[in-house]
Formats: sequence, structure tokens, C-alpha cells
Amino acid sequence: MLFNSYEFIFLYLPITFAVYFLLNRFRLTKVGIAWLALASLFFYSWWNIANLPLMMGSILFNYTVGTMLAKGTLDRFIPKKSLLILSITANLLFLGYYKYANFFLENLNFLLDTKFAFLHVALPLGISFFTFTQIAYLVDTYRGSSKEYNFINYVLFVTFFPHLIAGPILHHKEMMPQFENKRAKVINWRNISHGLLLFGIGLFKKVIIADTFAGWASPGFAATSLTFTEAWATALSYTFQLYFDFSGYTDMALGIALLFNIRLPQNFDSPYKSNSIIDFWRRWHMTLSRFLRDYLYIALGGNRKGAFRRHLNLMITMVLGGLWHGAAWTFVVWGFMHGAALVVNHFWRQLGFKMHWLLGRLLTFLFVVVAWVFFRAESFTQAMVVLKGMVNVEQTGLFTSGISPALPWGRKELIVLFLAFLFVTIWKNSSEWEKGFQPKWRWAVAAAVLIVAGIYGLNRVSEFLYFQF
Repeated sequence: MLFNSYEFIFLYLPITFAVYFLLNRFRLTKVGIAWLALASLFFYSWWNIANLPLMMGSILFNYTVGTMLAKGTLDRFIPKKSLLILSITANLLFLGYYKYANFFLENLNFLLDTKFAFLHVALPLGISFFTFTQIAYLVDTYRGSSKEYNFINYVLFVTFFPHLIAGPILHHKEMMPQFENKRAKVINWRNISHGLLLFGIGLFKKVIIADTFAGWASPGFAATSLTFTEAWATALSYTFQLYFDFSGYTDMALGIALLFNIRLPQNFDSPYKSNSIIDFWRRWHMTLSRFLRDYLYIALGGNRKGAFRRHLNLMITMVLGGLWHGAAWTFVVWGFMHGAALVVNHFWRQLGFKMHWLLGRLLTFLFVVVAWVFFRAESFTQAMVVLKGMVNVEQTGLFTSGISPALPWGRKELIVLFLAFLFVTIWKNSSEWEKGFQPKWRWAVAAAVLIVAGIYGLNRVSEFLYFQF
């Protein structure tokens, strides 16, 4: 079930909301928690009910291990650290089997000239997100900063439907206290108005803006040759598609959670305004950056073992972060590029050099655009078509590459791309607009207009890009 679908907007969300607060109205708070957990499981099962046993198996395993870590049940038989390592390994093997097994076999066949048959496995939706969420929970429990002895509460923590499919990646200690808060049990009209506004902004971003750019980017990446202008239009179309798609999902997730008086952590903060690649990773997919820093980079030693190890740890973290997004070498290259850029950025700062903020913002944006080509391309061949076009200064016009009639760009589209560039690099984002939010009639009108416009555009429903990761 998509946030941007009729069944979600007109059936699932209103029913889930009404039953939850009705149960709380009659002080059936534990039943309300159970209802929200069941509704979230139903939301997940809507895609493919065959995936539900897999997720429930993962939840049961990690809940059991987490309880044993918190209570010290197996301390006499196995050290807690060993139990933690084994449980994390089990989670990674679970993720690896479904997400990377065929990628491994494909490369093994190529290297050894073998003919191992591919496995017939379908990638369960959201597996990366609910696996990483639970790994973070196990580590936090081992450190003594989280514990959960109520199974229903744990199920809700993992499956709460606004974040389940594409994040943000949550910490147990920042979520469950909110569900237990008595103030969260009653309808809060300020949160409802705020949440509907965020939902409307996100729906408009996704349906009207991101899906429009998707229709421009896809033909470019499918082309066999591109002129300079066409290649840059292709790369920028995807750059803006991904921006509005992901930020749209984030706004919708935050808005939906607010309807239930839950504040999810911020996950997106105008990354194209970044003055450096370090700044970019503080703004893009912020909870993934937090996870990679806290549970991978620091675990590898962080910056505690000298400059060389610090840079090596950065590279390992970003390459694995790239691979997390998908089982393809193009994602590895994307992660390597960002890792190398971070190393250069840190080295630049160590030397004491400074750069004008405007130049820094422009260079960072250009680097990110080029890197996105590998992120989007289905093969290196496809990526090279776009990259060669981006330096093809001998052919700068539109409709001159021989296959251009299939491409969507004209002067109007190029103007829209330029306006989008100004918007994402200068204009305030939704989190900046919401500071000091107060329910007023003009915000209600804005929310209504955005939601109606988004619903009007649902005739071309498409999944969010991060669902595939």
C-alpha cells in the first residue's frame, strides 16, 4: 500500500486513526497499542503477505535476543558481546541471503567461469530498514541504553507503518517513550493540522513534482547517445526526482506520525544546500548517516587510531553504505566516490584551507549530480552514455543525437530544471517552514490545496524510489 494511493488516503489511514483514538478514549491503551501494531502488520502484508512470516521471524528472533541481552539470561553460557556479535551476524546473513545472494553468485560465475544457478528469491519490502532498525536496538540494549520486555510494544517499534518501508531508521529509546506518553493517547488538533500540512506537502512533491521528473529522467537513461544538454538534463532530472521523491516520502511519514502524536526524527534537510560533502551527509538520509556513523564507522575505530585508519574507515563505511542501497557494482562505485570525497574534504580541512560558501555549494552539487548517475544507472554502459554526454561539448544542443525524438526536453522543460535548481539550493524546506507552526486558516487552505492537487494526480501512481533499497 502506497501513501500516494486512494486506498491508503480514504480507507486505511482514517480507519486506523479513528479506531486507535477510540480505543484510547475508553482507556483501552494497551489494546490501542496492539491495534496500531496489527494495523502496521496489515499495511506491510498488503504488498505481499508471503513476506509477513519473514518479518515476524526477524522480529521474534531479535526480541528474544534483546531480552536475553537485557536480562543477562545466557551470561553463564556465553558472554554478552559474543551473543551480540552472533545475533548481528545472523541479521546480516538474513539480509544478505535475500538481497545479495544472486549478486554474489553472478560475480562468482564471472570470476571462476562457473555456472551456479541463481536463487529464486524475491526481496522482501523494507528488509534493509527493519533489519538495520533491529541491529541498532540490539547494540543499544547491549550498551544498556534500551530494553523492551513487552512483545507488542517491540512489534510496534519495528513496524510502525509511517517509517516501516523507507525509514527513517529509528532508535527504540526515541520512540517507545512517545507511545507510552499519556498525552499521545488523545487527539491533538494542532498535531493533526500540522501533520496534514506535512502530508499535503509530501504528496504534492511526490505526485506532481517527482513523478514529472521521473518521466524526464527515464528516457535519458535509456538512450544510446546524448548531447551535452541532453545528458545534463537527464542527470539533473534524476537529481531532482530523487530529491522530491525522498523528501516527499519523509514529509508524508513525519506528517502521518504526527496524526498519532508521534514525532519521527528528521531525515532530510535540504542536502543540495550543502557547502561540502561532509555537510551533505549531515543532511541526506540523516538517520542512515547516523546508523553508519554509530554502528559501523565508530565500530571500525572511527578516528581513534590515526589519520590513515580514519580515512580507511570512512572509505569502508561509504562503500558498504553504497552496497546497502542495492546489489550492484554501480552502487559500490557511488559509495566509493562519496568515500573518496569525504577523505579529500577532511584532508582539505586538516590543511586549514577554506572555500567561499557559494563555490563550495556549487562544487558539492556538481559532484553529487555526477555521482547520482552511477546511483541511477542500471549498468556501467548506461552510466557512461550519460557521463560521456555530460562532457560532449561539441554537441551542445537538443534533438541532435539521432534518437532525440523520444526525449522529453524542450525550452520549457529546461526552464523548469533551472527553477528546480534554484528551489532546492535556495528555498526554505518544509522543516524550516514548520518552525513556529501555528494552526491558522491559511495553513488549512494550503494543506487542502496540496492534498487535492496530489489526489488529482494519483492517476499515475508510482512507488517511492527508496522502496527498492
